[in-house]
Amino acid sequence: MGGPGCESVDNFKTILEQEGIYHLLSGELKVPLSSCKQKSVCLLFSANWSRPCKAFIPQLLQTYNALKDVDYELEIIFISFDRDENGFKEHMKSMPWLVVPFDVNLQKKLDSVGLIKDYGPDAFPFTKKKQEELKALDEAKRQEGKLEHLFTNGIDSKGEKICSSELVGKTIGLYFGANWCPPCRDFTTQLIEAYNDIVKNKDQEFEVVYISTDRDVKEFELGLTKMPWVAIPFNDKTRQDLCRIFEVKWIPTLIILGPNGKTITTNGRKLVSLYGAKGFPFTESKILGVESSLMKEGDELARQVMDRKHEHILKLDMAKRYICDFCKKQGSFWAFSCNVCGYDLHPSCIEEIHC
Repeated sequence: MGGPGCESVDNFKTILEQEGIYHLLSGELKVPLSSCKQKSVCLLFSANWSRPCKAFIPQLLQTYNALKDVDYELEIIFISFDRDENGFKEHMKSMPWLVVPFDVNLQKKLDSVGLIKDYGPDAFPFTKKKQEELKALDEAKRQEGKLEHLFTNGIDSKGEKICSSELVGKTIGLYFGANWCPPCRDFTTQLIEAYNDIVKNKDQEFEVVYISTDRDVKEFELGLTKMPWVAIPFNDKTRQDLCRIFEVKWIPTLIILGPNGKTITTNGRKLVSLYGAKGFPFTESKILGVESSLMKEGDELARQVMDRKHEHILKLDMAKRYICDFCKKQGSFWAFSCNVCGYDLHPSCIEEIHC
C-alpha cells in the first residue's frame, strides 16, 4: 500500500485514463477520477484469498475512519488481485473507499516491475502506451537487420574488443546460454564442433556471438575460455536487451541471422544438433537439401544387418549424435543400432552378414 501526493495521483489518473478507465466504484455508484483531486491517496493492492490481506483490512478501516472523523483529506483506492469476480465482490464488501472495477485487470496493466526489469528508466511513466512504444522499437531492431543497432562491441576469449561492424555481412549465430546450465554446456560442445568445421571453409563467413545469462562474471569468464567466438561483455546491458528483443524464454537458444541481418531461424539449436556444419547457413532451402541428401543415402543402406562383431540384429536408424561402439568415433545421421543392448555402429564399420 502506498500514499502518493497530488503529482503522483495525476500520474495514476493518467495511467487509468490511458487504459480506458474514467471512473471508480463506491459500492454500486460510479465516481469520477476527479474526485481524488487535492487528496492524499493510498493505493491498496489486496485479495480476498490472502489471509494477511483479510487480516489487514480491519486495521486499515479503523485508521481510515479515524482520519475521516478529523476531516483529513484521505482516499484509498483498492486494486484487486482476486482470481475471480466473486472473490473481488466479497472482499470489497468491507471497504468504504474507492475501488477500481474488477474487469479492467489493472494489476497486469500496471506491471511496472516487469517494465522496469526490461527497460529500466526508459519505461517511465509505465503505461500501456509506453510499453507498446518500447515493444515497437524492439520489433524495428529485430526486423531492420542492422547488426550495429543490436550491439556495439564484443570481446573474444582473450578479452580483445571486437566491433560489430567487423561482423557485418556474415551469417551470425546469437547464442544465449550460461556455463551453469548442463544443457548449455552440452550444446556448446556441439556448436564448437560445427563452428570449427564451418570456418575451415574460407568461402563460408560465420560468427557466433555469445549472450551470457550467467549469474556472475566468474561463471561467464570460465565459459568464455572454452569458446572460439565473440561474446557480449558481462557488464554490458546489451545482454539483457538482446534477450528481450529476441524474446528468449529459455536456454540454450541459438538464433541465426543472415548476412543481411534478417532472422533466418530461431531454432538454430535444433538444426545444429541435427545437422552440424552440414546445415550451414541453416536456411530452409539448405535444410531441405540436406534432408533430401540424407534420405537418398539411407535408401542405399540395408534396413537391418547382422554384423560379425555383434550377436543381435542391427537396424538402420537416424541418430542425431552417437559414438560408434567399434571405432569409438562420433557419428551422426545414419547408424546401425541394436534395440536389445544399445550397440551402435557406423555404416562404414559394418562387417555384415545380411539378414
